[in-house]
Amino acid sequence: YQRAERYVNGLIFGPPSPPPGTPPEEIRARAVARLARLRAFLAFLGNPQRAYRTIHITGTSGKGSTTTFVASILTAAGYRVGAHVSPYLQVATEKLQIAGRLIPPGRYERLVEDMRRSVDEWVASGRERPNYGEFWVAMTLRYFAEEHVDVAVVEVGAGGRFDVTNVIEPDVAAITSVGLDHTVTLGSTLPEIAWHKAGIIKPGSVAVTAVTSTESLPVIEEECRTTGAELVVVREDERYRDVHADADGTSFVDGATGERLRVELPGTFQATNAAMAVEIARRFTHDHLPVETIRAGLAAARFPGRMELVQHKPRVLLDGAHNPEKVASLARNLERLYAGRRILIVFGALESKSHREMIRSLSPLAGLIVATMPRVLAKPPTDAGDIAAEVTGGVEVVVEPSPERAIDIALERAGPDDLVVVTGSLYLVGNIRERWYPSDAILTQGTCWPEGARG
Repeated sequence: YQRAERYVNGLIFGPPSPPPGTPPEEIRARAVARLARLRAFLAFLGNPQRAYRTIHITGTSGKGSTTTFVASILTAAGYRVGAHVSPYLQVATEKLQIAGRLIPPGRYERLVEDMRRSVDEWVASGRERPNYGEFWVAMTLRYFAEEHVDVAVVEVGAGGRFDVTNVIEPDVAAITSVGLDHTVTLGSTLPEIAWHKAGIIKPGSVAVTAVTSTESLPVIEEECRTTGAELVVVREDERYRDVHADADGTSFVDGATGERLRVELPGTFQATNAAMAVEIARRFTHDHLPVETIRAGLAAARFPGRMELVQHKPRVLLDGAHNPEKVASLARNLERLYAGRRILIVFGALESKSHREMIRSLSPLAGLIVATMPRVLAKPPTDAGDIAAEVTGGVEVVVEPSPERAIDIALERAGPDDLVVVTGSLYLVGNIRERWYPSDAILTQGTCWPEGARG
């Protein structure tokens, strides 16, 4: 596994991204060329993505949870389901899941070696070497073909129209939400960002969305008219209603059956994600899903690092909220679910993210903020001191660059009835989650929740 990872990570240091100030038309031309190169490489591999059906999911927030819910529902329905989520928290094998199980390390090494040989043959024929993102998508699609999945549920990395995953022709394309994130590449307005996300909608597909705003929904509707895709809008009080969330999960009434359904992830926003997943699964199966199957799939779904409770005394909650919209939603749910508890927050963000808005949403809730710095290859973090400077309201702040030491400080300062929240970056959550679920155990047991590993 480590040998394979060294090779794959080495692809990160390929041609650099366009520098700041690059004209938008040049950025777009590069993205179009990248997709063309990846399509040609997939053709060289025999177009593995055509060996099974696909579901494609994008959104500013909620796409990872929705991907997980859809995969779990279809698994409960008897399909052999491949799931691709991005990014991974701790180990690369999280991105290659079948029936909820991570690819074994030895199989991962063989897969990477097979891909390396294919890349060498491709380059020897005079073609340009795939970059990190292209390699990962091609490898994922090939793995699912080799393992004979019935369907692959694929999460977009960022945007959609020019994302490297947009080489598939999905039966269902889903857009969970549209918000301001990745504004350098996707645009600074909601309609611009919606246009990027709507780019995963293909002719003959069904489009499912929970987007209802007057700024973004018309863009999605126009894409559906252009492609001839059917559009399903998942609105509260129509497709789902009567949302109830507590510290242990979220439930809602399914609009189609009147049955109450539940997921184990807390947060009212998870009702929207789950209702989206139910509609996606129904459309994929042409509405041949018993409600008992839907209920079992949702109940079995688990997603590491998203409102994940890893310890009880004190409670420790890991949530990979990493943009202002997600953090504002997290803050609202913390205020409601944990009213009366003292909250200690461990916060770190990447340099590319809007940490000021995020930390200002969290400051009113916090009894203590530990500012830290996520550790990830080739993505610089925001300086912990800069984060501390943005804390408002006279909240006590501790600056500790090391994520491991930051969680130690929070736990040392927390009482048994307090709540410790780790947020601001999925990478930070991955760094700190090692305390409870070590990577070695995840790799060995093939699950993000290895037996006997939890602290």
